[in-house]
Amino acid sequence: MSAPVNRTPEPLRPPEHDASRQRQRSRQPEETRQRLLEAAWTEFSAKGLGGARVDAIALRAGANKRMIYHYFGSKAGLYLAVLELAYDRIRGHERALAVEDVAPAEGIARLVAYNFAFCRDNPGFIHLLANENLHRARHLAKSAKVRAVNLPVIDTIGRLLARGEADGTFRPGVDPLDLYITIAALGYFYFSNIHTLSVVFGRDLARPETTERRSALHVDLILRYLAP
Repeated sequence: MSAPVNRTPEPLRPPEHDASRQRQRSRQPEETRQRLLEAAWTEFSAKGLGGARVDAIALRAGANKRMIYHYFGSKAGLYLAVLELAYDRIRGHERALAVEDVAPAEGIARLVAYNFAFCRDNPGFIHLLANENLHRARHLAKSAKVRAVNLPVIDTIGRLLARGEADGTFRPGVDPLDLYITIAALGYFYFSNIHTLSVVFGRDLARPETTERRSALHVDLILRYLAP
């Protein structure tokens, strides 16, 4: 007759241990998707839609390239997701400015300075928009969310203008969209042409003191335009 086998009972795991493992598993797909987006941002902003390669994106993300098709359907679908991410970023940081919690002129000044700084700090954003404009925005036109992400900033500017007009800070009749396009154009033009302008005029326009001065100039220009 064989001796009984002593088995040490498996320790009971607290419920929170299983919940933690479940959360970790649920985060993994989202983390993979985010890595692919970040890698695609770098690849698309450097090489455009035509020059970017899904193999290079997958390698940079440390993921299997089949995951690109799993999450985004196609290379074009991934490209559109990167464009949406670009607008999510600029709008998300913009909301953090709390421009409606301050005086109208200060709110507009914050928006102008922020847009300039975002273009300065995110050259990939400039490259992505330039590339999509070459495609006449045909990919962005397929987005179901791009308008919902971007339209609120126009409403915010409209409320700032209305407050400024009511207290005599701003002149009447300024269209919020026209104003936003002007604000965006000032930063976009400067940084999309900074290399050619630097060569043509023999001045390093990317120097920190130069860009700081330029940002202050843009704020002054817009506030003078809005003055009654």
